[in-house]
Amino acid sequence: MSDQPLDARERAELCDLFVAKGPDAPTLCEGWATLDLAAHLLVRETDLRSGLAILGGGRFASLETKLMDGARAQGYERIVERLRGGPPTLWRLPGLRPLLNEAEWFIHHEDVRRAGGDSPRTDRPDLDAALWRNVRRTARFMLRRVKGTGVALEAPGFGEVPPRGHDQNVRLVGGPQELVLYLSGRRSAAQVDITGSDEARAALESASLGL
Repeated sequence: MSDQPLDARERAELCDLFVAKGPDAPTLCEGWATLDLAAHLLVRETDLRSGLAILGGGRFASLETKLMDGARAQGYERIVERLRGGPPTLWRLPGLRPLLNEAEWFIHHEDVRRAGGDSPRTDRPDLDAALWRNVRRTARFMLRRVKGTGVALEAPGFGEVPPRGHDQNVRLVGGPQELVLYLSGRRSAAQVDITGSDEARAALESASLGL
């Protein structure tokens, strides 16, 4: 078992995958190839305006375009080289590092892996444990746009996150990796089981999830 922080391991493996796949490989991010995904990760870590661009929606679309174009202009090899060098100092602080990095780098690693046809990873118990902590911490925020129904989350062998009070509930069952992917909006790639009334399921499946 590697003694690297989980985010550092995911970063290194994703950078290796970027190199192996090249700049034009598909990802789970609609409209983005590997070059675009790598540019996004670089912008996220190196430009203070990235929060507005990433989270601000359509109001900041022009800013996002500008930042992404600037990153892409550096060239794919240079972007991957910079990403491989690790995050800025602030992103390495012990209290912030897991919060900012673990789920992000896992999700984007899977964006490339699963778009290329790779199966879920079954040999990473430390990753599963960390991602389950992430699910417990962020579930309500990631599900905040689900209206009219509560959502119970279950990861067999790890535990449950109970639904908030509603007359109707839906249950989402899967491993921690799959729950993180589903909650981040990667529905088509996430291997989960969903049970509940038709109406409750429709409320979950039609809601915009994630950030």
